[in-house]
Amino acid sequence: MEILGLAVQEVPSIGIATVYRSLKSLTNDGQVVSVEIPGEPPRYERADKGHHHHFLCRTCGGVFELEKCLDGIKKLAPPRFRVEDHEIILYGACEGCAPKSQPARRRSAHCH
Repeated sequence: MEILGLAVQEVPSIGIATVYRSLKSLTNDGQVVSVEIPGEPPRYERADKGHHHHFLCRTCGGVFELEKCLDGIKKLAPPRFRVEDHEIILYGACEGCAPKSQPARRRSAHCH
């Protein structure tokens, strides 16, 4: 767990249970939010960052924040549907891994 590794640098005697209790408390207080990426353990970030999306590098496993959100994304929903929230995750190779990874295969222009 990345958080435990960082916490141990500051407080060598800290244990995993203390880290989990602290995360739960910070989440309940609204200071931290969980970032859920399918197939990955939950990650946590400050809650004051505002709405944004993420990029998961399939090579190194790094998760990167994306600053922008698509304009008009709610218009993608079928007519008479009410969008309440959304999350977009892009997958691929990050800048550091892209030169090392195989080039992506071309796919058709349509999403499936």
